[in-house]
Amino acid sequence: MRWDRFFDDLEDQLASEWEAERAALDTEAERLRLSRVLLAERLALLAGRDGAALATASFDLVDGTALRATVTGVGADWVALAPADGPPGAVVAPFGAILAVGMPHADLLRTARAAPPRSPLTDRLTFGFVLRDLVRRRAGVAVHLVNGRLLTGTIDRAGADHLDLALHDPGAPRRADAVTGHRMVPFAAVAWVRADEGPSLP
Repeated sequence: MRWDRFFDDLEDQLASEWEAERAALDTEAERLRLSRVLLAERLALLAGRDGAALATASFDLVDGTALRATVTGVGADWVALAPADGPPGAVVAPFGAILAVGMPHADLLRTARAAPPRSPLTDRLTFGFVLRDLVRRRAGVAVHLVNGRLLTGTIDRAGADHLDLALHDPGAPRRADAVTGHRMVPFAAVAWVRADEGPSLP
């Protein structure tokens, strides 16, 4: 009788140790998976493409702006946002200009789960690509610089790492007599861009 109890206790102990070991392995595998997750993948899950409602988040940007918005698109190195407040239009911010993203805990956990694989096309849609789309549309823009300065006008050209901006009053069409100056702006100096109309996102 005592031997039966001994073997039962031994069996229970081995089962407990096996469960603990499996839980530790599962936890370590999850840590390893999370160590490979990119910001772009987490932001894409905020966009609600999986049938979930769009989550409003707070984006703290390098120029001191705290922008409440929903994510509408994510590219290789930028995020497109629909602001919850302020004038209508679309916002595009390079990842390097994002200091922090605030959201409810449930949304934070939702963005940490495994994301569907990113399209190879998405990884080719750079910040410059989006700006070239705004050039093509001749959309009026407000370019917010990392130092807090604001430039308004129309982007004439977008190169590999900079843009040419024709300065004019916000909301005014780009006409030669309305242009008050020109600026060449490195992408590294751009905190975010608000466009009168959003870029074409695939």
